[in-house]
Amino acid sequence: MNIRKLLVLSALGAAAAGANAAGPVVTSGFTNGGTVPVCDDCYTDITPLGFTANFFGTSFTGAYVSNNGYVTFNQGQGTYTPTGLTASYVGQPIIAPFFADVDTRGANAGSVTYGTGTYAGQDAFAVTWNAVGYYASQSDKLNTFQLILVDESSIAAGDFDIYFNYDQVQWETGSASGGVNGFGGVSAAAGYSNGTGVDGTFGQLAGSLVNGALLDGGPDSLTANTNDGVTGQYLFEVRSGTVIVPPPPVSSIPEPSSYALLLLGMGLLGVVARRRKQ
Repeated sequence: MNIRKLLVLSALGAAAAGANAAGPVVTSGFTNGGTVPVCDDCYTDITPLGFTANFFGTSFTGAYVSNNGYVTFNQGQGTYTPTGLTASYVGQPIIAPFFADVDTRGANAGSVTYGTGTYAGQDAFAVTWNAVGYYASQSDKLNTFQLILVDESSIAAGDFDIYFNYDQVQWETGSASGGVNGFGGVSAAAGYSNGTGVDGTFGQLAGSLVNGALLDGGPDSLTANTNDGVTGQYLFEVRSGTVIVPPPPVSSIPEPSSYALLLLGMGLLGVVARRRKQ
């Protein structure tokens, strides 16, 4: 392995270590909002984002938070069985970290909260589905995930970033979508769409609608993969109204030990010393 590859691996390992220390899901700091009532298939009235988001040519200043793992923009939506977030989805403009049949009526289920705040030093709007169960009123398995929309108008008016954060994904389907004990049937989808089905206006994470794929331990586990180097986090940059397509999700590189980094540094110094002697 050459010096450049060793340096790249060391830097990626250090970045992953710093990200994993804090975890991707931010559960505080977005208090200027509210809580979705305990329910099944409900959604909020329009709620302010705190900034203007240009999503495929239309500017929005507010969104509707759905219990079922997504936000929409023109009006609220309670749809619980995903049709996918590709050309097959036609309807409300939608951003969905986990489009599935969320049900918070279970005895051990948590809640869905939303609000404005800051993220990475920028104004932001976040929705957190914290320890939520599945239909019908089941809470033996719980999911925790989050959507953060971050104002990037300092780049250009209407620009923003979309973050999907995942902490725990134990179920994928409600029984009304054909699932049994949270598994099978029409499984969850994750992605975004402007609702027209036109090429270039939608995107869907690998493993969506595939039984078992997005679950913890699954082949496309949302909590174990990433597209930006932070385990359990997926970033989509929206510039001039268009989502910049990110690379496919990849597993984060584990943190190297201090001893390994020391050996790496010694090895690099040795290589440099030998080259100077030559």
